[in-house]
Amino acid sequence: MSPVADKTRTLRIGEVASEVGTTPRTIRYYEEIGLLPEAADRPSGGHRNYTTADVDRLRELIRLRDLLGVSLEELRELVEAEEARAVLRREFRASEDPVRRREILHQSLGHLDRQLELVRRRKGELERLEDELRSRRRRVKRRLADGARVPAS
Repeated sequence: MSPVADKTRTLRIGEVASEVGTTPRTIRYYEEIGLLPEAADRPSGGHRNYTTADVDRLRELIRLRDLLGVSLEELRELVEAEEARAVLRREFRASEDPVRRREILHQSLGHLDRQLELVRRRKGELERLEDELRSRRRRVKRRLADGARVPAS
């Protein structure tokens, strides 16, 4: 069983790094730039204990970073939009006012649109790369079909 499977157990930074496949330095840097929250109860110079929620958040950050190939600033934008949507979801559930609920939904759409724009931009870059590679592949296949001579070694 994974050390993180126990919801009550906290982990030290090396254990978290090993669990999610990164380095302690990356984790500390993500804290410094605000991608991971710093522990409020950690004494100055003391060891930070990471919760299951911290590990899950870090795992999601790494997944998004690797999947989308985004910069840390773009990753921050994605995370901020997701956090704003979480606040709106809580407010939506707490409200019974249909007008306010509609406003919340419109705000949520704005955050989703920001996230989608980033994903679409990355998707476009990947499609351009795919087109370029396909074009190169066609040229190589044409040369093979034309009997292009390979220089003797």
